[in-house]
Amino acid sequence: MARGKLRIYLGAAPGVGKTYAMLSEAHRRTERGTDCVVAFVEHHHRPRTEVMLHGLEQIPRKELEYRDTTFTEMDVDAVLARRPRAALVDELAHTNIPGSRNAKRWQDVEELLDAGIDVVSTVNIQHLESLGDVVESITGIRQQETVPDEVVRRADQIELVDMSPQALRRRMAHGNIYKPDKVDAALSNYFRPGNLTALRELALLWVADRVDEYLQQYRSEHQVSRIWGSRERIVVGLTGGPEGRTLIRRAVRLAEKGAGGEVLAVYIARSDGLTSASPKELAVQRTLVEDLGGTFHHVVGDDIPAALLEFARGVNATQIVLGVSRRKGWQYVFGPGVGATVARESGPDLDVHLITHDEAGKGRGLPVARGARLGRARIIWGWLVGVAGPALLALLLTHIAADLGLANNVLLFLSLTVAAALLGGLLPALASAAVSSALLNWFFTPPVHTWTIADPRNIVAIAVFFAVAASVASVVDLAARRTDQAARLRAESEILSFLAGSVLRGETSLEALLERVRETFGMESVALLERESDVAPWTCAGRVGTAQPVERPEDADVDMPVGDHMALALSGRVLPASDRRVLAAFAAQAAVVLDRQRLRHEAEQARALGEGNRIRTALLAAVSHDLRTPLAGIKASVSSLRSGDVEWSEEDQAELLAAIEEGADRLDHLVGNLLDMSRLQTGTLSPLIREVDLDEVVPMALVGIPDPESAVVLDIPETLPMVAVDKGLLERSVANVVENAVKYSPDGEPVAVTASAHADRVEVRIVDRGPGVPDEAKSRIFEPFQRYGDAPRGDGVGLGLAVARGFAEAMGGTLNAEDTPGGGLTMVLTIPVAPGHASTPANLPATATS
Repeated sequence: MARGKLRIYLGAAPGVGKTYAMLSEAHRRTERGTDCVVAFVEHHHRPRTEVMLHGLEQIPRKELEYRDTTFTEMDVDAVLARRPRAALVDELAHTNIPGSRNAKRWQDVEELLDAGIDVVSTVNIQHLESLGDVVESITGIRQQETVPDEVVRRADQIELVDMSPQALRRRMAHGNIYKPDKVDAALSNYFRPGNLTALRELALLWVADRVDEYLQQYRSEHQVSRIWGSRERIVVGLTGGPEGRTLIRRAVRLAEKGAGGEVLAVYIARSDGLTSASPKELAVQRTLVEDLGGTFHHVVGDDIPAALLEFARGVNATQIVLGVSRRKGWQYVFGPGVGATVARESGPDLDVHLITHDEAGKGRGLPVARGARLGRARIIWGWLVGVAGPALLALLLTHIAADLGLANNVLLFLSLTVAAALLGGLLPALASAAVSSALLNWFFTPPVHTWTIADPRNIVAIAVFFAVAASVASVVDLAARRTDQAARLRAESEILSFLAGSVLRGETSLEALLERVRETFGMESVALLERESDVAPWTCAGRVGTAQPVERPEDADVDMPVGDHMALALSGRVLPASDRRVLAAFAAQAAVVLDRQRLRHEAEQARALGEGNRIRTALLAAVSHDLRTPLAGIKASVSSLRSGDVEWSEEDQAELLAAIEEGADRLDHLVGNLLDMSRLQTGTLSPLIREVDLDEVVPMALVGIPDPESAVVLDIPETLPMVAVDKGLLERSVANVVENAVKYSPDGEPVAVTASAHADRVEVRIVDRGPGVPDEAKSRIFEPFQRYGDAPRGDGVGLGLAVARGFAEAMGGTLNAEDTPGGGLTMVLTIPVAPGHASTPANLPATATS
């Protein structure tokens, strides 16, 4: 059975007309004779949308009971039994009511598609799972109902339903989307013009990316190599020369002439690493193209015209911008040049622009030789083996083994030629072949000691020897160079892999990275220099090594620019061109690490300042309200007692005095928590750690609890090991937690306080049967001045749990919140066991109970 086709109407916001467009499509299909039904459409009481349902067959919905309320959902079984050709399913990201066939509506749609039913559906851009964070940053609202992007991407058709923000707001104001009582709130919140514009741009860009994907897929499937100019993509070929900035600016101007133009700057380096490009100039050009909205690309290729054309066709470019060659006239004997070659081979679908500039025709030097870069010692040995070796071999053969025959002599001389190629490269090997041919002719080809050769076969033998020797030398030299390049590339890949890993993990410090640079390139010192502007002095952001660091990049043996105002300076030796590629990666990573360190430091400072501001604001609110409440009660009671107008009875006086005492106790408790929080914030808390019996401390913490005998149940075994704590801090910590638990526990449900030993720690669990705390709020209840739920304002300033956790951590313990099985909250206080006291299970159920 063929899978059904999925068509999705995508909108930027509610009300743009997705459902209306879907119903219009259903009417068109019905008029053409297609069996089309409405599986689920939500018209939200919008009159025009509701009218569009007339004339369409609707599958009855399935009713579900949930929390004493009846809900309706799409009846998947009924749709499958009906088996229409096409089904309309609104709101693809909808979450089904618990008890439904599937958790999400898009899963229902997948079942219909698998059954061969075409589906037409709708979804808003804010419901795509990957865009949740972006939408939240725009609107301030986190979308709870989402659909995986892959589900929408797999759709056979995606149609964007677009509407300008102004038109959508007019529809909203006319009451076409929401009821009149909700219009003002919607217009001033989610449907603000800025929100709608940003969501519209997000939808347009997402759909444009999907169009690009479809286009690339179609070109790949149909093997279309021609460029389709769906939009202007301009490739700028850079050489690292000073003309690059002119080319970039000209390309940007060309792109601006057409809507949606894109600029891609590409620098093509040879695979052997040899280049005449200026790294500093390339860094400047990279910054320039990125500032102008383009992208920079680094491509490796020995055939520069072919690599440039391959890159342009790979990105579906429509134009290539190149600079007029800087070569002088006589240098064209080496070839027609990159510009002429690209223009000749570009074909009719790719335009090539040759831009004149000030550097044209001023020369760029002779082509750089691409030989293998061998050490001086190896080259010397190669020449010795290639020139002196044949002479010594000829002397040896003439005096010791003169009767080996010409064939064997040829093989011995050939071995020296191969050895010269292995040691010194191609030139020593060719010299060895020439010297060996001459010695074979002089000493071993009749008539000997003359340059004439009597037997024509010997002429052929010596000629073949020279050709074979030269060919073998070329092959051996090429193999040696390729081996050297492979080893070098392997080392470079390992280094780049290290850099990539450090970038992803974010674990490398600046000093460690600079030390890795120094070790990798064998330098004496490495420094990262920066300055604020082009005229400002250089400052050292970090350095390693024994040598005196340089103060300017120009004074270093090697300098690698990173942007306009930062450079990596190395002292010790001059690096070859091939090493600069890896060095550039190190330099870029050093800049990233430095920025990351500074951002982390700034974030910590901002966090500390924000925390301080928050605490000061909360403290002001607490002082202005929570501390004023007991003071007001005390003042009212004292004023009443001192009043001469009223004659108070003994019972009234006792009641007023009790109110004064209660207010003073509350005030003392609040001030104590404030002082404790201040000590924790300033780091002046110094616990006095002693060995303590837990069953002696916990009962003392319940003294301030009203009616502790009925409100709290203790289960503290006397056989618990001694704990290493500050007795006063532990008592305060337990008291605060128990007081909080009693506050939220329902009447008739006492708080349970139990303790148990686990290896090197003891856990005290305070269990209540209150409303509990959601997982996302468990960490916030330990923050200063935080109170969860509907706690009355007069019950404290929200410092009890923060102080309790601070005291626990100061003693080396922890305080965390867990869910109580069956409902409620359990606070787990973990404290360390005193050294030398083993954790042994209790044999007797001895407990301290109150």
